[in-house]
Amino acid sequence: MAQIQGWDIDVRGDDGLGLPPGKGTVKQGEEIYLSQCASCHGEFGEGNGRWPELMGGNGTLTSDDPRKTVGSYWPYAPTLFDYVRRTMPFTAPQSLSNDEVYAVTAYILHLNDLLPADAELDAAGLKAIRLPNRDGFIAEDPRPDTKSASEPCMRGCRTAPPRITSDLAERLGVTPTRTPKD
Repeated sequence: MAQIQGWDIDVRGDDGLGLPPGKGTVKQGEEIYLSQCASCHGEFGEGNGRWPELMGGNGTLTSDDPRKTVGSYWPYAPTLFDYVRRTMPFTAPQSLSNDEVYAVTAYILHLNDLLPADAELDAAGLKAIRLPNRDGFIAEDPRPDTKSASEPCMRGCRTAPPRITSDLAERLGVTPTRTPKD
C-alpha cells in the first residue's frame, strides 16, 4: 500500500479531487519561480526561447496566432497544481513540497491576473478559481475523421486478427518473440 501511495499523486482538474494539504503565497511563489522556473519560462511567464509561455494570450484563441497559456487556454486551476507537482522543475520533477507547489501555482495565477499579489492559496482556494476558458474548452476531438467518445462507432470493426507486417519491434527487443503455432 505504501508503494502505491507514492505514485498516487494525481489531482483531478474539474473538481480538484486529490489536492493535498498545504498552502503558499504569491510572494513565496515568486521567489521559488525565479530560482526554479524563470530560466525556461521567463521572469514573468513570457517564455524563454522555445520554452512555453505561461501568461497572457487572452483573446487570441480564435486568432491566426493563438497563445495557449494558463490564463487563456487551460480550463481548470487544479490542473496547474497537478502539472507543476508531477513534472516541474524540468531538471528535478517532484522535488517541490506541496507548500512550494501551492506557492508557484499562486504566482502563475497572479501573473495571469487571477489572484492578487497578497493572496495565499490552498486546496479550497484553488478549487474556487474559475479560469477564463473553463466554458470554452472542448475536450472532444474536432477532426472530421474521428468520433466523439460519447458516440462510439461500433460499425465496420475488424473481425480477423491483426496481421504482423514487420518484425522491427522484435529486432529492437521491445516485444517478445513470436511462438510458432503447432
